[in-house]
Parts: sequence; structure tokens; C-alpha cells
Amino acid sequence: MPLQSTQLDNGIPLYAIADLLQPVMQIELVFPAGLWHESRVGVAQATAALLKSGTSRLNSLQVNEAFEQYGASMRAGAGPDWASVSLSCLTRHLPEVLPLLTELLADTVFPQHELDLYIQNTRQRLSVNLRKGDFVANRLIDEYLFGYAHPYGRYTNLSDLDALDRPALQQHLKAHYHAGGCRIFLAGSFGPKETELINSILGSAQFPAGQKSADPAYALTPATTQKQRIINDEGSVQGAIRIASSFPEKNHPDFPPMIVLNTLFGGYFGSRLMSNIREDKGYTYGIHSFLYNNRHNGALMISTEAGRDVCEAAIAEIYREMEILRKEPVDKEELELVKNYLLGNLLGDLDGSFQNVQRWKNLILNGFTEERFHSNIATYKTLSAERMMELAQTYLRPERFFELVVY
Repeated sequence: MPLQSTQLDNGIPLYAIADLLQPVMQIELVFPAGLWHESRVGVAQATAALLKSGTSRLNSLQVNEAFEQYGASMRAGAGPDWASVSLSCLTRHLPEVLPLLTELLADTVFPQHELDLYIQNTRQRLSVNLRKGDFVANRLIDEYLFGYAHPYGRYTNLSDLDALDRPALQQHLKAHYHAGGCRIFLAGSFGPKETELINSILGSAQFPAGQKSADPAYALTPATTQKQRIINDEGSVQGAIRIASSFPEKNHPDFPPMIVLNTLFGGYFGSRLMSNIREDKGYTYGIHSFLYNNRHNGALMISTEAGRDVCEAAIAEIYREMEILRKEPVDKEELELVKNYLLGNLLGDLDGSFQNVQRWKNLILNGFTEERFHSNIATYKTLSAERMMELAQTYLRPERFFELVVY
């Protein structure tokens, strides 16, 4: 399915993939409004969560009823780098629901009672989650990797929730949810009539104007101690294991081949880590390794939960698998299996306009063109066992990794 690329009258790029099989469509607006851009901890996520909390004209109940009346759904969320707002609806209802989406972006007022309810509910969830070892481990390993002063290493505390106020959310909305930094991704059943409607609303003065802000700079301040054991619950019968190291961002030439190595190491159900630590040793129900998808600073993570009495044994096996990959070339048959798995995933991602546009979105937001997609395929097909061993010798060395267990 070809990607159509155009520009709205106000300069917003519009990327679209048409699929006329079903009379539905999805429009997603992406803004540089994630944690990287927040002025206060918790503001980015709260702003996204409360986008349907009410405008000058409608309260939250009326907003939700207006979408439900047409069988439409609107979702918003904020991640490390980006915030996105997506609208899914029957194509014929776009004229009714798109103006409502625009109204929310231009005029959400964050009523105090809605903010209070958000704080109360989020506090309750956080209080419960802080008793869970895996939740605490996920927070702390990022702090160890990047430093708490870095957006990727920060996490929300109860005091941060209590400090949230309406002016901070309104300022974040005004500063970042506007045409200056917006990109729009459209998929589904649409034609010239729908794109003209999108331009007449999102490309006009109805949509907030603004200048794209420069990315702030943050220094990495990783922890000085690489091994940590933390007791979060004296009665816990298992430990949450996180082993992680810094890794180059996506534009580094080692990133695509490392996807292959990581998949073989711990990136799918048939991986070395799963075969050894789950299937052979029975230390865990599941273990995974993955590369961070951040825009700025990358990382490689191994994540699992294991019985309290076998955590150290599981960690030893993780490092043993790293050593094998550093010293022994991968068998041709195993390497072909991993390559076919990755290529099959690529084909699955291209099945339908909704999945297809998500892959394009990932490329575009990271500054890549279609050439990156084709070069990744070439890498997956041609990567040699010798190159895999070189990558393992560079990136799978124990001294590179932070090691954390939370009981």
C-alpha cells in the first residue's frame, strides 16, 4: 500500500495510506509533547489523560457522549518523546467527530474536579504498584541507566501528583499541542472529500497555531554502582530481575543488525534465554530482551521474574548465554529461523492500512525514509554469523550492564 504524503494549509505534514475494504478510518495526531518536553514531572501524562475532561462548552460526560453517539473512540497518551491523539470512526461520521477532536485540542480547560479525580485514582494505582517488585524494578533500572534528572530516568512520585495543577496542564497543552510540531497519520477508507475536510479543520485557524520548539538537552548521569539488590517486600517469593546497558540510538549502523542478535538472544519465544532459563532450567515463566525505542538515548534490557531462591542462578545463566554468543558463531539453521521470524513480522505489520501506517510512523518520527525499511530487510537477509559474534563481543559484555533484583 503506497504512502501518500501531503501538507495541510498551515504546514502540518499529512501521511496517509488508503484501504477501502471497510468503511472505517483512523486519524492520529502526534506532537512533541512527551516526557522529554514536560516542565514538571507528571504533566505530560496528566495532560494526555485529561484531554477529554471538558471544554468551555462541554463537560466530560458530554464529550464522551458526543463520541459514543457516532460510535467513535478517541484515545490520547504520552510516552518518553511523543504524545499522540487518535480518533477512530466510521468514515461517514468524520464531519461530526473531527470538529470535536479539534475543540478538545484548542479548548480543554482541565476542570478542577476532573484533575482531583485523576490525582486520586493515579495515587491509588501508584500506591498499589509500589508494592510490586516488577513495577519498582522498571522504575529503578531506568534511573540507573539515565539518571533521575533525565526524562528517560524520571518517574512519578506521590508528591509529584499532589503538585499537579490546572495552569501547568494548560501551559503544556498550549506549548506543545499545536500545528507547529504536529504530524498527522491517516489510515483506512477515505478519499478526496475526507482529506479536504481534514485540511479545512486541522489545516485552518480552528486548529491551534504555534512554532515548533527546539528539543531541550539533557545530560546522562548513570548510577555509579552497577549491581543492586533491593528488598521491596520481605514476604516476596520471587525477584524482579532487570539487566540493562546503554545502547546507540536508531540511526547508529549497529542498530539494525543488533535487532537480529537481540531476537536470537531473548527477543522471541524460541530465543536462547527462553530455551535455557524457562524451558531447560524452569527458573521463570518468561524472559525477554529488547532494545529501547527512544528517540534520543537507547538501551538494551533483559527482563524477567524468577523465584527468590533462583534469581542469582538465573542471572548467571543470562551471562553464560552472552558468553556463548561472544565465543561461538551461531548455527546457520538457527540464524535462518530468526531471520525468517523477523521477515514474517515485517509482512504481518504490512497487512492492512492501520498496521502499515504505524510502521511508517515509526520511520518518519525517527527521521528515516523508505530506504531504511528496505535496508533493514537486506540486513535481516544477509547478516552473517561472524557479524553476529562481533556485535556480541561489543555489546554483550557483562561489564557494560547494570544489574538489579527487586524482591
